[in-house]
Amino acid sequence: MKSGGNSQLVKNILSGTPNFKDRYIADRHTLVSIVKILKDSGYRIVLTQGVYDLFHVGHKRYLENAKNHGDILIIGVDTDELTRKIKGPNRPFDRLEDRLEILTSLRTVDIVTTRGLDEHEYDLIKLIKPNVLVMSQTTTTFTEKDKRNLIKYCGSIKVLPPQSSTSTTAKLRKIMVSGAEQLSVKISNIIKEFLIDIKNESSNRILPSHSYRASGSLQKAKTRQALHTRGKFAR
Repeated sequence: MKSGGNSQLVKNILSGTPNFKDRYIADRHTLVSIVKILKDSGYRIVLTQGVYDLFHVGHKRYLENAKNHGDILIIGVDTDELTRKIKGPNRPFDRLEDRLEILTSLRTVDIVTTRGLDEHEYDLIKLIKPNVLVMSQTTTTFTEKDKRNLIKYCGSIKVLPPQSSTSTTAKLRKIMVSGAEQLSVKISNIIKEFLIDIKNESSNRILPSHSYRASGSLQKAKTRQALHTRGKFAR
């Protein structure tokens, strides 16, 4: 995109209108150009990164807090492939397209871009060189060593504590537990129905007790008749 187009894009971003086309910037060259224009205009750039899967109130508060450290909030969102590598094969729950649309609709968020599987976790930070890098305390892989390595690319680094008792992991756990309970009830009902069917089938195969008595008496009568007949012939 040419510089004139970038200037117009900056105006659209600063307008506060939640327009996906203006706020989602996939091209890194365009992103660098936009960031330069904003910095030269005196805006403080805040950068944070993450998955933002199953968006919840903790995410919202975290982003609001991050925005308070500067003027322009940029989010590097992990792609589906990168998320699977970090979180496991069953994540993300929400597709990248859905997560991007949710984030670009927030008034707190100014620019959204993506982080891919083929890049280093520091690449976006080195590219943007934010005035403030915001990280979450729940990101256990972010260590003191990371801070020392990254501070040369940032004005400062802020680590925010959890913003609510809700987390994506907790929400997923609740969904899984709820699903397991429902499955357990279904299995229990199926077993009960199966046992009832077996009991009914067995009952149909067994003759009533009076039938056993009648059958036994008939057999005894046949036996006496046979013995009597043999006795006649024996005489």
